[in-house]
Amino acid sequence: MTTIDIMLPYYGDVALMQTAVRSVIAQSDPDWRLTVVDDGEEPGVPEWFAALDDPRVSYQRNEQNLGATGNYKKCLGLVEAEYMVMMGTDDVMLPGYVAEIRRIVKEHPGVGVIQPGVQIIDGAGQVVNTIADQAKARIYLPRFTGTRLMGGEELAASLLRGCWFYFPSLCWRSAAIKGASFRDDLDIIQDLALVIDLIEAGETMALSDQVVFQYRRHAASYSAAEAMAGKRFAEARRYFVGASAQMNALGWPKAAKAARRYTSSRLHAVTLLPSALKARSVPGVKNLTRHAFLPAPRPGQTSARVEQKR
Repeated sequence: MTTIDIMLPYYGDVALMQTAVRSVIAQSDPDWRLTVVDDGEEPGVPEWFAALDDPRVSYQRNEQNLGATGNYKKCLGLVEAEYMVMMGTDDVMLPGYVAEIRRIVKEHPGVGVIQPGVQIIDGAGQVVNTIADQAKARIYLPRFTGTRLMGGEELAASLLRGCWFYFPSLCWRSAAIKGASFRDDLDIIQDLALVIDLIEAGETMALSDQVVFQYRRHAASYSAAEAMAGKRFAEARRYFVGASAQMNALGWPKAAKAARRYTSSRLHAVTLLPSALKARSVPGVKNLTRHAFLPAPRPGQTSARVEQKR
């Protein structure tokens, strides 16, 4: 029986998607199954998959566009293996990804989430090291060598202080992620909310320093576009208010404090303000400024009430 289901909810650039698929096929460990769920209508894509003629690769096209969260949920419903990956359509698995995941599962049976080592690439596939990614690695990512297992308030506080994981690279225990699923009220910060919910449910995360995945960061990505428009931060502010209350209810004061401050998210908004000003994006400037500089809500106080006091 296959250990890992690799799900690829696809929409967008055909060439990048094909690169992602080829990277899965090139895995050194053959214990995987790839399912591509096409939420678009680009011509020639079904024919390309048919020509692959690989029984481990399956492809289907949605009859109507489901949107990002809808397609994630559909992919989740198709998972059968013990562990699964929700891979990004423009990301790349290095040849040792599946082998490293299987090693960690053997070392930590039942682990809920696995974060392997990640390399950042740009739109052209060149390795880069952005300011945001340097901050993740040097400031927020816990210090460790080899493999480290984390959970509980320690993990929640660390992620709410600065979300250092890369969602498309994560491998999930299928039963765990199906139990939590994706929130209907979130789009951009869906990944952090899901992990925090799993931590609340008692799941652990294994971190590995073996670089086996390439995360593509480029201006054309959905998250980058929404960040510039400010939508990402409007949603993030709303989420962190709720997360603070969620952590307080668990009796996790350090995690609640980290959620109230959401320092790294504020700093990210500050770094985008010059670009929003240059683009003359009034909604972007407004949302970025609000997220970066408004006082952090106190427990039980909504962000709307904070804004009304200004």
